Amino acid sequence: MRSPLFLVLALILVLGLMAACGGASEPTAEPEIATEAPQPTATTAPTPTEVAMEEATEAPAAMSALETYAVENAGGPGAIYVGDITQLVGPAKTVEQGDFDGNVTLESLERHLWIYESTLYQELLEKAKLTDPTPMTYDGETITIQHACINRALLPCVALETFFRPNLLERTNGKVEFITSSFPELGLAGPDTLTLVTSGTLDSATIYGGYVGGEMPPIEIQNLWGIYSSREQEFEATQAIIKDIEELFFFCREKIDTLDGFSGKKTRSHSAALSDWINGMGASPSSLPLPRSTPAIERGILDCGVTGADAGFGQRWYEVTDYIIGPLLSFPSNNNVINGEKWASIPPDLQQIIIEEAAKSELEALRISAIQNEMGLLKNTSDDPRGAGRDAMEFVPFSDEMTFRSLNTAVMEHVVPAWVNRVADTNHPIIADSFNQKVGPIVGLRIESNGTVVKIN
Repeated sequence: MRSPLFLVLALILVLGLMAACGGASEPTAEPEIATEAPQPTATTAPTPTEVAMEEATEAPAAMSALETYAVENAGGPGAIYVGDITQLVGPAKTVEQGDFDGNVTLESLERHLWIYESTLYQELLEKAKLTDPTPMTYDGETITIQHACINRALLPCVALETFFRPNLLERTNGKVEFITSSFPELGLAGPDTLTLVTSGTLDSATIYGGYVGGEMPPIEIQNLWGIYSSREQEFEATQAIIKDIEELFFFCREKIDTLDGFSGKKTRSHSAALSDWINGMGASPSSLPLPRSTPAIERGILDCGVTGADAGFGQRWYEVTDYIIGPLLSFPSNNNVINGEKWASIPPDLQQIIIEEAAKSELEALRISAIQNEMGLLKNTSDDPRGAGRDAMEFVPFSDEMTFRSLNTAVMEHVVPAWVNRVADTNHPIIADSFNQKVGPIVGLRIESNGTVVKIN
């Protein structure tokens, strides 16, 4: 899970700062006064060994302001990476955001070191202004921002509620309050969320590209299921396109371990691109909101549902399905948007503080994403009572035949061509520039001017 980027309509407020670096000069001693005329002495150049010994005894360089911040905030929520991955080890804000004991482990962090050494992570450190936070001058009435999450059971919403919201409230001395609710609570299906924010009906909302792809097809570039072969690959692609604009499993009642097993299976989908992928695999997509999918699977109206492992666990799909099949590897990101007029009504100092706190929230989301990427499947397949327990599911990995069909048929003949048709112009910058110049070289695909997809490299 990657934490959301904050947008104001089309304006991306991805948060960050340039950390100030400081260092103390060496103290100078009082000069000694010679009582005798100095005697000339022969001088010889120091040997390499003597130079090395002298350098080894010199005092260590003073830490930069950002390194000092990292030391002071190590070991828990808010920890950052400035060269020492062990400083990120420690508890998450809540148990469900970590492993079974609520921790972010060193092993998971080391396996995801590419996140913390990325350009995106460094830019977030800059935007968060950790060592030079914007001072607040506003002293008026409390400003409330009503925000709609997709579902409270999803970890991005949990992170927003437990980390970003309280930190923003504390940072502004109670002057900015982010009040969260969810799509199910508000009776929203998802596809209308962008319109509701644009019109001002909602102050703010989490915008998932798969939901609003019909209204804004270019944003679906974040959710072209099946084109990535690893989480690291999608993270690299996200970095490449971030300025231009979950791991998914099949939860099924019956075991599917061959390609033919997908044939005709009625499967819950949550986006046009995912429906295209399901069609390409020979199954039959059906659009249902996440909360309604559980009873539909239980009653046999649906054979399967496709969602992230954590999302499926949060909806207790392990109680109505026996097999977890896949995965469609992904490292997704969500977009949190704020209505433009609402944003304009917020004083500049508070705007900047919101940006900085959102960047800090994203840094924390990247810290816990290391363990979340590994816990989703484990929660559903473990007989540990903190997981699915006695309802533990059987994991069925995609066969080589399924994996081959996923790329060569589902992706190349269904997912990408259908997305191109929705964008409606192969010269559109999201295709000509963002996909072909940035995403395509990473995944080894190119969209031709006639809309076909070819392999490259």
